[in-house]
Amino acid sequence: MQSWFHNHPVISYILILCFTIYIFNAVFRVQRLPVLKEILVHLIMAVGAFVLLVLQIDELPIIQCMSVAVAMMLLLRGRQLYDRWKGKNGSADAEDGRKA
Repeated sequence: MQSWFHNHPVISYILILCFTIYIFNAVFRVQRLPVLKEILVHLIMAVGAFVLLVLQIDELPIIQCMSVAVAMMLLLRGRQLYDRWKGKNGSADAEDGRKA
């Protein structure tokens, strides 16, 4: 798999950039930034993604590590949604139990 990413640098760059933007939005973003700051942040992420691409081409598993991080973040998000859904259903069941 590492050799495939090495032979397709454009796809590797796009994957790294998408993972970087997702991780930034999911972890570090507190609120919306003004438009110029938003553009500046994304340009800096694009430059950082190029640096990570160089490391990926140099045979470091950057894409694999970022995909594991994104998968763990998606699992956490799914668990939070599940807990919120169960909390709404569980509170209704608890209220019915108290009334009986």
